[in-house]
Amino acid sequence: MVYYYIPTFYSQMTTRYFILIVVLLYHHSIFAQEIVKFGNTAQWERELTTYKKDPNAAAIVLFEKGNNYFDVINERIKLVKEYHVRMKILDTKGLPRATISIPYYHTEDQTEQIKNIKAITHNGTIKNHLPQANIYSVDTGKNWSEKTFTFSDVKKGSIIEYSYVLESPFYYNFNGWSFQSDIPKIYSEFNAKIPGNYVYNRSLIGNIKLAINEASVEKNCFYFRGASQSASCEVLKYAMRHVPAFKNVEKYMLAASNYISKLDFELSEVHRFDGTNHKFTKSWKDVDKEFRSDKDIGRQLTKKGFFEKNVPQELLTKGDDLTRAKNIYSFVQNHYTWNGKYGIYRNSRVKQAFEKRSGNIGEINMSLINLLNAANIKTDLLLLSTRDNGLPKKKHPVISDFNYLVAKAQIDGKDYLLDAADKMSPFGMLPFKCLNYYGRVMDFKEESYWYDIIPEEKNMHVVRAQLKFDQVNGEATGIFDEISSGYTAVAKKEILEKNDKEDYLNRIENGFGDNFYITSHTLLKERSTDKRIVERFEFGLKDLIKTNIVYINPFLITFFDKNPFLLDERNYPIDFGYKRNYAYQLNLFLPEGYEVKDLPKKSMVSLDQNKGFLKFDCKISGNMISVFFDLSINSTHFLSESYQDLKQLFSHVTDIQNNSLIVLKKI
Repeated sequence: MVYYYIPTFYSQMTTRYFILIVVLLYHHSIFAQEIVKFGNTAQWERELTTYKKDPNAAAIVLFEKGNNYFDVINERIKLVKEYHVRMKILDTKGLPRATISIPYYHTEDQTEQIKNIKAITHNGTIKNHLPQANIYSVDTGKNWSEKTFTFSDVKKGSIIEYSYVLESPFYYNFNGWSFQSDIPKIYSEFNAKIPGNYVYNRSLIGNIKLAINEASVEKNCFYFRGASQSASCEVLKYAMRHVPAFKNVEKYMLAASNYISKLDFELSEVHRFDGTNHKFTKSWKDVDKEFRSDKDIGRQLTKKGFFEKNVPQELLTKGDDLTRAKNIYSFVQNHYTWNGKYGIYRNSRVKQAFEKRSGNIGEINMSLINLLNAANIKTDLLLLSTRDNGLPKKKHPVISDFNYLVAKAQIDGKDYLLDAADKMSPFGMLPFKCLNYYGRVMDFKEESYWYDIIPEEKNMHVVRAQLKFDQVNGEATGIFDEISSGYTAVAKKEILEKNDKEDYLNRIENGFGDNFYITSHTLLKERSTDKRIVERFEFGLKDLIKTNIVYINPFLITFFDKNPFLLDERNYPIDFGYKRNYAYQLNLFLPEGYEVKDLPKKSMVSLDQNKGFLKFDCKISGNMISVFFDLSINSTHFLSESYQDLKQLFSHVTDIQNNSLIVLKKI
């Protein structure tokens, strides 16, 4: 995640009222004020048919502007958000953009209101105004609803434009601005006027630079009845030009929220006009103190006595520390079924979960922590955020950033991260969804601290095969061992668990084509462990040698059917989650009466700093051809600058696997 922290204004209070102390932000403007009047399109907008910077874009934002400020409405201070956007449909694929949904938040006592919705469809100089009767309110959740409408007469070449005003009594919903979306934007502008008694933490996320970055102070801009003086305001203006679309269409990435260029605002502190203060942003010391006594977290970690009475005593006493820890981990995995619920505040009750043999993430892993501590194995709670939930902010505590918790056990000087809710995860390996760089260890006897999540190092997918020919019937028979280790083994276990043997083998056969058939499959348990699965397949290939010239694709298995990296440009990092290795070896015995006419060319490609490499070679020795393929990704994380190198590497990978041919000819 890329953060650019933007300084805030601070205020101090006198005995009853506040005096604003201002620190002027860095002022930098390279573009003049944009003046766009609602309902009036420009000639260049009407004539635009394609966007040169993104020729495949189906739609584009021509102009977008938000004004955010505080106002006194019906004797109450409210946050007001004005929004205006104009976009063009460049292709029929962009027609779904004509349906608009504007969300708003409400509680039992208060609600946001959306007012003054205006919408126009522009077809050349013809304007089609949206009737107010075509705007609907729809409930989308317990506390959320939305205003929704669809522009009429929208087609390729249409410009659609709308604006609205949102009034909110919830100060914390002043949450920022997204410059980037899934379509490109020519211009996007955010304006704010914030009274000095509202203090927000803010940060600019993403790697796109601001075209406009302005801040100033406006004296006496805000007054509330009963205050002795008006407040000064922080006046902000940020803008970006030619913002590329964020194309979240490829694999190997963390949550898009880590990279989309946006401004984040988070309410830190309110200095009320009656002289009282309320602090929203707390220190980790404050959070530690709250967690110790919290009924859903801290109190649930003090149930050692309950578990000591309700599990076999030998589970807590038999064997050395590592043996006991593994036995306890296995017990919890088998005892509980995860109910699919995440979160760290979900009315966690470990006693009830134990009796029901089912629970949420917190209940299962806090039960594990209780049991390990009952066995005299020091274990703490680790808060984390899953990969699809975004990285937690480190600058200050934001508990809502976390949605998961696991156990951190210390055994013989080594740390083990454990998630017993995942039945497929071996001891000491978190599930892939948890590989999100770092979490926060809540050590309730000491202070909490950040902790790096280090993935399993050895993650391999290895295939070793041999192939012989039967010239009588023109077939070939062979054997191959498939070895999966680390996270590859976990994925394999999940496949074997979800499929019966017949379905599993049918799927493999279908992947090879009509000529391939499996005659035997064995799970080699003596060579397998909890982090390694070894399978042996015996197979046949029909109709392989019937002509004087024989073409053989040496890859019985392909690791990548196609290049996973296809974008012209990717402006966010590549994240594999864990290091990985793919290795393939085939010994092919020549049929009698044939010789080698041609072998695939040797290939070797490497990335900078040994972050990855590809090796491929074919050699002949006597009557045997040996094929070697080795692909290693030695880093979990690559910056966007490395995208083209990775794309080229995987282009070689797919080309070798799909287009390598061994050619034999009859002597």
